[in-house]
Amino acid sequence: QVQLVESGGGLVQSGGSLRLSCAASGSIGSINAMGWYRQAPDKQRELVATISDGGSTAYADSMKGRFTISRDNAKNTVYLQMNSLKPEDTAVYYCRANVRRAFSATYNIYWGQGTQVTVSS
Repeated sequence: QVQLVESGGGLVQSGGSLRLSCAASGSIGSINAMGWYRQAPDKQRELVATISDGGSTAYADSMKGRFTISRDNAKNTVYLQMNSLKPEDTAVYYCRANVRRAFSATYNIYWGQGTQVTVSS
């Protein structure tokens, strides 16, 4: 079994910052891509940022320059530093990882339970 647990969400004023963390645990052989997605009320889940096991990153256009994704491979953890937050960033943020379980040859997608980020104006 593999679990992803997010932390770091909360309430922040417009212009503020938050740092999200997501730790993967369980029977893990290896993790390649990790990423963050978000879902606002009455909207579809959307990509925020991804990072490969080699450290290559990609961002949604609206997050470029404000958000930074990083990871610690030794800890199976991915981070999202969010600066200059806006009310429109309010959403539930989900962690996603492409994980190969120990003794398995295939990768599968796993999701965290989500963490709420609320930005007040």
